[in-house]
Amino acid sequence: MTGPSPRTASVDPARVHALIVGIESYGAGPAWDLPGPARDAVRVHALLRAAGVPEAQLRLHLAPLPPYRPDIPHAPADQATLRRALVQELPRVQGEVLWVWWGGHGALDRSGHLRLFCADATTADKLGIDLDSALERYRSDAVPSLTEQLWVVDACETFEEDLALREPLPPDALPVGRRTLVHRQTVLRAAGRGRAAANDPARGTGLFSEVLLALLAERAGALPAPPDPEELFPAVRARIAALREAGRTLQYPEIRLQSPERGETLPPPPAPPAPRPVSPLQRAVDALIAYPLMADPAERQAVVATLGPGVTGTLSRHPKARTDATGILNGLARSRPDALWRLYDAVLSVDDDPGRARELEATLREFASWAGRPSDQR
Repeated sequence: MTGPSPRTASVDPARVHALIVGIESYGAGPAWDLPGPARDAVRVHALLRAAGVPEAQLRLHLAPLPPYRPDIPHAPADQATLRRALVQELPRVQGEVLWVWWGGHGALDRSGHLRLFCADATTADKLGIDLDSALERYRSDAVPSLTEQLWVVDACETFEEDLALREPLPPDALPVGRRTLVHRQTVLRAAGRGRAAANDPARGTGLFSEVLLALLAERAGALPAPPDPEELFPAVRARIAALREAGRTLQYPEIRLQSPERGETLPPPPAPPAPRPVSPLQRAVDALIAYPLMADPAERQAVVATLGPGVTGTLSRHPKARTDATGILNGLARSRPDALWRLYDAVLSVDDDPGRARELEATLREFASWAGRPSDQR
């Protein structure tokens, strides 16, 4: 795996540009309200500003949802304004590093492109930006500088066909130049194919944005250079995994790396092997040694002795309780069909605890069937 480019190990803030988008309010009306992205975008702006990036090079586009009123100058987040920034303004700048941060609604269209809806999107006209075509444009000679790029997208990737749209999303690709081999792109996407990106409206943040902003704040001393993606992303993935475990999200973030040397989507970590099912023998042993009498060799022997010499003579015995219980059960399963239930009755004659009795009965039935013996020989 490669680390960060040597050219971004130490970056002059004057050569850094950013497009920061946070859309909470849409032309589609209250059904599309999304408290959080504008607030997250302002936090990104503050991080880069604190790292020394000139204010004029931080293009902040917001559509905040009342009552949130950011006290910072910002441009609108309609499609025409954002398209102009992507097609005309940013490609002309002289710089080395580009940060793109986008928070808002999105969908995965039928061609597999992520469509990011703009603030003037309505249910009848879902105006947006085709992220995949934007990435392709920014790897071409249409953007001669800004060779180091970090794109962060906190948006849903719900399948277009699952949105019950009356009309399919219209094609809306950005113009693309000639392909080159000079750009490096790292793309962090919050949701994963076909999944929703969780938002916390009460706290006004996207879960992915909150995680990533916290990690960037921990690395503030290295900004405005883009963080090493292969150091950052495992931490992102681990924290999102913890949120999945807590039932707060179902998303699986994704990272894509594109450079002259490589082009790949980093796979998720391998799933841990599924635990081996507990065998009926093990469950029966667990139920048997749950009885305190099994810990005492003398009591254990007294119980086994009630089975009679014709049975006990066939058993493999051991001084350790668990090993002895395993030998007893295996030996009884090979002897007469009613031997396991005679053991059950003998144990209950000494300790008739109802809970332990139910567990022992259930596990003996399962074990008897598993061992090839009738399970109803009580």
